Amino acid sequence: MKVIEIAFTVYPVTDMKRARQFYEATLGLREARFFGNENQGFVEYDVGAGTLAIGIGAPEWKPSRGGGCAALEVDDFEGAMSRLRGSGCKFTLEPMETPVCHMAIVSDPDGNSVMIHQRKAG
Repeated sequence: MKVIEIAFTVYPVTDMKRARQFYEATLGLREARFFGNENQGFVEYDVGAGTLAIGIGAPEWKPSRGGGCAALEVDDFEGAMSRLRGSGCKFTLEPMETPVCHMAIVSDPDGNSVMIHQRKAG
């Protein structure tokens, strides 16, 4: 087997309307595709060359506060932090700086972790 790319990253959600409000209104993502309905379906958001999706309807597939984390690259880290704080997002990792980047982690309405990230130049 030869893996050639990551097809997409998907988070399970429990309330599609509430989740879409977070991903679209709070994070500013735009729906690329929608499959199914509000009770059993997927919404895909194209982000650069990748796709982030949210899904509902598989009873054994549940959100996880301690699970994986998608990192969204932003062009204005400080602006993103202001927007997220203004929306009342819960930060599970306060904004921090490393030698190569700035990052913070917020929770979506189901507790899934979403990292907001900006690489430093060079």
